Amino acid sequence: LMDRSSIDVPSVCHLSDVQTTLEVERFRESLDKSKRQLQDIKGRLMKKKGSREHAYIIDAHIMMLEDKLLIDDTIKSIKKHKVNAEWAFKQVLKNFMEIFNNIDDKYFRERSTDIEHVGERVLRNLTGGVHESFSHLEDKVIVVAHDLSPASTAQMERDKVIGFATDAGGKTSHTAIIARSLDIPAVVGLENITHNVESDDIIILDGIKGCIIINPSDKVFKKYLKKQQRYTYYEQELLKLKDLPAETMDGRRVRLTGNIELVEEIKSVIEHGGEGVGLYRTEFLYLNRDDLPQEDDHLDIYKKVIEAVYPNPVTIRTLDIGGDKLLPTSDYDEVNPALGLRAIRYCLKKKDLFKTQLRGMLRASAFGKIKIMFPMISRVEELREAKQVLNRAKEELESEGVPFDEDIPVGIMIEVPSAAVIADILAKEADFFSIGTNDLLQYSLAIDRGNEHVAYLYEPFHPSILRMIKGVIDAGHSEGIEVGICGEMAGDPEYLVILLGLCLDQMSMNSVSIPKIKKLIREIEFEKTKEIADRALLCSTAEEVKDLLKKEGMLVEDLEEFKEVVEV
Repeated sequence: LMDRSSIDVPSVCHLSDVQTTLEVERFRESLDKSKRQLQDIKGRLMKKKGSREHAYIIDAHIMMLEDKLLIDDTIKSIKKHKVNAEWAFKQVLKNFMEIFNNIDDKYFRERSTDIEHVGERVLRNLTGGVHESFSHLEDKVIVVAHDLSPASTAQMERDKVIGFATDAGGKTSHTAIIARSLDIPAVVGLENITHNVESDDIIILDGIKGCIIINPSDKVFKKYLKKQQRYTYYEQELLKLKDLPAETMDGRRVRLTGNIELVEEIKSVIEHGGEGVGLYRTEFLYLNRDDLPQEDDHLDIYKKVIEAVYPNPVTIRTLDIGGDKLLPTSDYDEVNPALGLRAIRYCLKKKDLFKTQLRGMLRASAFGKIKIMFPMISRVEELREAKQVLNRAKEELESEGVPFDEDIPVGIMIEVPSAAVIADILAKEADFFSIGTNDLLQYSLAIDRGNEHVAYLYEPFHPSILRMIKGVIDAGHSEGIEVGICGEMAGDPEYLVILLGLCLDQMSMNSVSIPKIKKLIREIEFEKTKEIADRALLCSTAEEVKDLLKKEGMLVEDLEEFKEVVEV
């Protein structure tokens, strides 16, 4: 059990002019010391096999320490109020955290933890505090802490730290991402686990269900020991399929790819048998900074991703931001951001920003295979206008003599009902479709997924959703283009039979879902799934669809290999 206590930050102290000048210097020294510490951690990671891919996260933390806005605001506060650096820095951090905590999107909200971790490092250096370390561990342990920084997690030795649990964090936090990459079981966001566990307690950490059992009975302990043995065997069996195609028993081939936000997630996609990246979200490149990324910034990061998955392709989604996810240069506010100026709408309003990103993508295409995907297309005019901006970027690069792939496939996400309805028109002008079921369900069923009062209405088996997906697939295939899916439905075994039967060409998902989806595909007959999907399209309710699957023995709980082992 790691120290529960927070950093003891001194209360505000008022200083003289001479002391204020010295305080500014002390603050700068703490930044330099923090940077040296992170660079030292990065250096050790680069020498450690299997950990080099995490250096990108450490680089991101170093960049935060160089953030002009963060530094200047703190120094201004020290000088203006003549106060100690700890107090001034903590106030600036608080303002930064509030910005991220007010973002609706859970993934971007969790980026605030990166700011918090960097801030804590600086504050510990200002106050002379001790930094967490796992170098002293002699026995195998499960670490329990309020929170763990990515820097600390990346230094964990798998043979010493067999799991960890934290009060804070979420599944898309950098700490959780690194844990998955290192194959360390973790349960984060438990809120008060540090107050319920003592250092000598025996605990069971269930990374599948996301729970902790403290001082279990002998009966429970033996039950989980058996489950652990079964799961270990099951994982080993799944990974044997890594290099085999996702092909049904009667020869239908489906391409399984990974959804990623960060470079370090690519290793997991490859290790789990993904055939490239089906959705690369680029929003993180724009956040955690007080300016916009330049063309070279885009080039550098896309190049890393493209080279890492070559010869497989990477589908890069253009900026999907706006409304509640504001950029540093945003100068507007919206009452209803989900229906406002976001994604392709924002990019077409800010064409210079859009073209900068597209130029970076085009230049990166010289190093591998990419596809460009426009999000939230709701009408054909948007697709045409976006392609015009892309063509202008191509013309500029050509005139400058800069190499790029001239035959990059350009597709769109189908996540707005209007796009699904005119899919036959859009298919004539797009090279591929990718169905974003998360937003498609939300917009089609008029449901806020984050509202617990209507969450029960969020139903992927709703007849309107199944018919919409079927219409999009048919429209795409009529024009000879591929149709994939990149929403949460893709990685959920519950929906596989129906989606497969609707004739999807590609499914993109969280990398850890790829092996189990591949295993199921290889044990199913495509013609059988087509028959079931055709009957499902005639159902009046979602319950009727589930009853149909149950009758046919195609519900997840009816499939023996998914009993107990993959309960989520």
